[in-house]
Order: sequence, then structure tokens, then C-alpha cells
Amino acid sequence: MSDSNRPENRLANETSPYLLQHRANPVDWYPWGDEAIERARSEDKPILLSIGYSSCHWCHVMERESFEDDTTAELMNERYVNIKVDREERPDLDEIYMTSVQLMTGQGGWPMTVFLTPDTLAPFYAGTYFPPDDRMGLPSFRRVLTQLADSYRERRGDIASNASQVAERIAAVSRMAEAKKMPIDRSLVDHAVAELRSHYDRVHGGFGGAPKFPPAMALSLLLRAWRTSGDEEILAIVRHTLRAMAGGGMYDQVGGGFHRYSVDERWLVPHFEKMLYDNALLAVTYTEAFQAEGDPLYERIVRETLDWVLEEMITSDGAFASSIDADSEGEEGKFFVWMREEWEAVLGDDAAILAEYYGLDGPSNFENGTWIPFVAKDVTVRRAAGEDVTDLERAIERGRAALLAARRKRTAPDRDDKVLVDWNGLMIRAMAFAGQVFEEPRYVAAAQSAARFILERMRTEDGGLLRTYRAGIAKIGALQTDYAALGLALVDLYESDFDPQWITSARELADRMIADFHDQEHGGFFYVSRHAEIPIARSKNPFDNAVPSGNALAIPLLSRLGRLTGESKYLEVAERTLAAFAGMARQMSGAFAQYLAGVDAWLDRASNPDIAFVPGTDSEKDAALLRSIRSTFVPDKVVAEVKSGGLDAPWLADKEPPSGTDHATVFVCRYGRCDEPTSDPDRVRQQLESKRHSENQP
Repeated sequence: MSDSNRPENRLANETSPYLLQHRANPVDWYPWGDEAIERARSEDKPILLSIGYSSCHWCHVMERESFEDDTTAELMNERYVNIKVDREERPDLDEIYMTSVQLMTGQGGWPMTVFLTPDTLAPFYAGTYFPPDDRMGLPSFRRVLTQLADSYRERRGDIASNASQVAERIAAVSRMAEAKKMPIDRSLVDHAVAELRSHYDRVHGGFGGAPKFPPAMALSLLLRAWRTSGDEEILAIVRHTLRAMAGGGMYDQVGGGFHRYSVDERWLVPHFEKMLYDNALLAVTYTEAFQAEGDPLYERIVRETLDWVLEEMITSDGAFASSIDADSEGEEGKFFVWMREEWEAVLGDDAAILAEYYGLDGPSNFENGTWIPFVAKDVTVRRAAGEDVTDLERAIERGRAALLAARRKRTAPDRDDKVLVDWNGLMIRAMAFAGQVFEEPRYVAAAQSAARFILERMRTEDGGLLRTYRAGIAKIGALQTDYAALGLALVDLYESDFDPQWITSARELADRMIADFHDQEHGGFFYVSRHAEIPIARSKNPFDNAVPSGNALAIPLLSRLGRLTGESKYLEVAERTLAAFAGMARQMSGAFAQYLAGVDAWLDRASNPDIAFVPGTDSEKDAALLRSIRSTFVPDKVVAEVKSGGLDAPWLADKEPPSGTDHATVFVCRYGRCDEPTSDPDRVRQQLESKRHSENQP
């Protein structure tokens, strides 16, 4: 983005791709830290805090318009101390200051632009994107800079009072959970399901209108509610939404994987960046839906998505990169859209049939006479109508390969290759889970590689986690969501390969999380460690945003660890975490889908068994038994392998095959009471499904 001939500023020493994008700006940028804050205090200058991320389109726009402009930069340098933050490296700072933007303006977004007093680091003015001149009802950035600097100099008392009030409101938001207590009962989930029903788009799928973000966590919650209740209308909502997203332009029909969101209600026109977390969460949801319904479309979407990850998102160290930019060659979406002439040249004889299939036979659906491919009429619909789709399916297979080969010759968008622990945890879990269900060892191997890298290379001297890694450097103390996401991923990884070292590591992470982040007084987990320096407030962050909240991830981590190991302390902390946020979840269910999935699991414990698998001497029969376990939709089960040197847990001690047999054997247990052990895959499925759609509680 920046002029490479300019001298570089302090951001040249950073590892974040987002910060490095700004290293040649004429702005005298600092990274967040003591040096910048101390300078602001010593020179009595307000701090201009700019927060964004590398794949953010409007962040690029504001950089081009303002941060690369010499006149604007001169004004910033003269009157402010300027700090640039990558929100993905420091979501703790992003959360605090985004709260201030929302409190002060009623909305949020990136780039985030916040003006702070140097003494308290409290915001006195905040916004998002500011244009270079007055437009769209927004003042020019230079006018904002001048007026605020004058106000800071001339009306210091008003500025300090405003900042103090905003800081108190931020602190009050962080204390909200403690004031809203209620029991953990089925009404929490029922209320959330009713809310989702009321917002369901019966035409296009999903919830609400434009823009539409992929509701992976809400769909996973609905799948659990369907399993508990047997309400087929709930399953129909999930089915409609998953198929609509898979057929839209938000899904990359050529290369696989999902873009960030759809700017319209039809899932057609995406915001083109691809985020690791979206694809991880959606891969899990589509895999769960495959378990529930067996629809081959879901398997195809998962495989294409994870294959894209393996192709484009693996770093040289074997971990997962963060994102792919929306822009290339200065234009949003240019890499992903098609001109009709190029389409015809690449596809030849298949061009017409695939133009009809992918919607290129109608008017242009994007800018400058270009098309975003989408599924105009699904193969399944055609087949159901009696149409012979054999030739079409062959053309699709040939065409995707040809289009992908042609697209690879284009200038690709930038990749943000920093490794983030929590996002990697989400993808490790997706790879491990899909690897189990689809019996795909490549996915399990990728999960193992990423997990080993983080556990070996992203650690502090005393065994804690470091949040981010790039260019050989691991840094920044991990947040609670990092511990929870990686710990939960390791549990799924154990259930993929039955290596007990994953459980050992998961326990270490859970113990550290409890020691450093748990609120002993009120329950739940703080976002930052008790050892961290925190501006303004130490929040608990119970809300799902683009990724699940760390508190919501902690619940299945602790619950599953407690069940696998027999350690009651994990179950006790999980229950306290559930209790801490029940009141808030009742009032704001839309932000608590992942937490409410934990509530559903906790209340429906009789349907979520503990399964002991005793391997036999016939590998094919072992695989058949595991297939019966892994293909069945029982989302909150735990599975342990019983063998010498394996997981050491009291509940596994007496699990042995019936006398006189060397066949693999499965024990399906609930609360210490086990069904008759069996070596029959069909019988295993019957036992797993025996309490589906049941409200029976122990």
C-alpha cells in the first residue's frame, strides 16, 4: 500500500502484516507500548489510536486517502502521538476501544479511530472511517484532527470529564454479567430458538436482512435443539441456510472456502476477504449437519473448504495463516470475479452449460461488467426433477479445475500469514473433527502439525502461551480465548488419534486458564490474565462476535476434560461459568449461541454419552466400530480409547472386552451406567441414538 521509497517508521520493526503495511507511511506511527504512551505524557499530546487488520478493505482506503497523504501526516505528527494496532494481535485492546466507539457513536467497525487522553488512556472522541474531505455526512479527517487538537489544548477540563465518563461506561459494560443472574434451564435455549425462528429469512435462508454474516454458531445451536426436541422445522431452517450459503457467491465456487460475509440478503455478493475462523467454524457446522442428515453436499463443502486451507493457508511452519485480503491490484474482489470473454476462453465447449449453472448467462452481478459465480440451479434440484445431470456434473468437475488454473495466473490477494493461537485452535478442531467423520487422514495430520507447532514454539518460559507468531518471533501474552480454543481443539485431536499427550497438554492449558483468568468471586473468565496491564477495565467478554467467546469455548473444554479424566474440578468450573452468564444470555441470546450450545449439552447430559473404545486385533472391524461412533450426530459425546499406555482415567479402568473375545468393543456409558458392551456397529448406533429427542434427565 505504501510508497516504498519513503523512509520507514517504527512499524518496520513489527511482525504483523497489517502494521508492516503502514511502515512507509509518512505518519510517525508507534506500535502500542510504553514508548508511545510515555512520549504522549511527557509532551502532553493526545493519542491517536488507529486499529484495523490486514484484510480490511476500508482500512486500505483510509490509508491511501489519509495516512499516505503528506499534509494529513504532518498534522498528525505535529499534534498527536500516533499508535497503530492490529486488532487480530490485540483483540483485548480492540474490545475496549470498540466499546467506546459503540457507546459514543451507536455503531462500530474498522478502521477504528479513537482519540485518548495520555494520562488515563481513556477515549474522548471516537469513530471509524473518516474521509479526506467532507462527504457522506462525515467530517473530513483533517478537520477532525484540527478541532480535537484545539479542544484538547483549550478545553482540557471538558475533554477530561468526557473521557472519564466514557471510561466509567466501558467499565460498567464489563460488569454487566455480575448483575444478571438466573437459573440454567431449558427456557434459555427455547428462547434463543424462538428468536432465531422469528428472524429466519424464509426466502433466502439465514437470519435478518443485509448484510448477512455466516451464522455458524447459531446453526450449530439449532442442530442441538433439533436433536433434543425432534422439531423438524428447526432442521429445515438449518438445511435451507446451509444450502443457500453453499450455493451463493459468498462461497468461492471455484477455489473453495467462504468469504467473510454477503453484502446482500441473497448470499450473492461477498465482502471478499477470507478469514481462517469463518472457514473453521463453518467446516464444523457443515460436518455436524452431515452427521445429522448425510447430505453429500455438506461433505463436498467441507472437503473443498479444508482442501483450500491445506492449499493456501498452511504456513511454512505447519500452522495456519490468518486471512486472505479482499483486494488485489487495488480493487476489491478482482481476483475472484470473471469477465465473460475470459470465461469463454478458459472453458471452451463447457462455457455455455457452466454459464447457466453459475449464473453468468444473465446480467452482470458485480462491478464493471463482471460476474461472481454462484449456483443458479442446484444439481440436486435438477436431479429431483428427473433431469439427467451426468454431463453437467462432469462439466462442473472439468470447469472448476480449468477456472482454478486460470485464476492462479492472476495477481493473488495478500495473505496475512501470522499465526494466532485461538484461530488456529478453531481450525485444528475443524480439521480433527472432519478428519474423524470423513475418515480423511490428511486433515488429522494437518491438525497434529499445527498443534505441535503451537505447543512447542509459542510458549513462555514458564509454560504459558504466546498469542501470535510470525517471521520466527512469538510474542504477546495469550488471552483466555487462546487457552480455551486450543485446549478444546486438543480434546478433538485426542478423539481423532487417541494420543494421550493431547489430553495432557489440554489439562495443562485448562489449569493455566483457571489459575490466570478465572473469576473466583463471580464465576466465568476474564479476557486478559491477572498478570496483564489493562487500560480502563478488565472485561469478561461473554459475547460471541466473529469468533466464539472464550467463556463459551471454556465450557465444552472443561466439561469434556472432566468427563474424560474424571476430574470433578473441571466440571465445577464449567458449571460456574454457565451460571455466570445465564441472565445475559436470556436478554441477548443472539450474542450467546456458542454459550447456549453449552447450556443445551449441560441440560441434556443423559443424551451425551461417555464412550470407551477397546481396540481389537482386526483393523477393519476397529475402523467400522469407530465409523459408527463418529458418523452419528451426538455433538457432545466424549470418546476414549482403552489400551496400555493410553489415557489414565478411573472410568476406563474396568473396561475390557467380554471374556473369550479379541474383537474391538464399545462401551456406551451415561453417568457411570453403561449399556451392554458390543462389537456390532449397528448396535453402537442404536445405543448412541437411544435418547435422541428426549428430555430425560438423571
